Amino acid sequence: MLHIAVQHEDFSVQDEYDALCEYNTEDGAVVFFVGRVRDLNEGEHVTGLSLEHYPGMTERCLEKIVARVRERWPLTRVRIIHRVGDLHPADQIVFVGCSSPHRQAAFDGAAFLMDYLKTEAPFWKKETGPEGSHWLDARESDDELKRRWED
Repeated sequence: MLHIAVQHEDFSVQDEYDALCEYNTEDGAVVFFVGRVRDLNEGEHVTGLSLEHYPGMTERCLEKIVARVRERWPLTRVRIIHRVGDLHPADQIVFVGCSSPHRQAAFDGAAFLMDYLKTEAPFWKKETGPEGSHWLDARESDDELKRRWED
């Protein structure tokens, strides 16, 4: 089972967890990650974060990332929710969750999904702070994390 959503609305972590578990007696492991807006980034205060994307293209990219993760690990269920629009510190940005019969596959699958989502998914982020707004560049640290999965 796969669920991918790119949306303005907030999400309920409990509802997403419940969806990973509902009628699922074959999986012994459920792992999820929730990303939130921080109020400090690289030493600068953050008062807001605006996320943009290309509808359709973004979802297709996420589907391809999920196909790749499922080639590597036996994940039964995968759920990805990524918010777009204007967000504030402490707002939820992303939910990535997966279930598998075994814990290591679920842990590795969730980490892989986040690493590839951060580096390959077409989202553009503009951060706002006391000094104004600026677009965020890709981080080398995110690319380094992604490289651990390359063969």
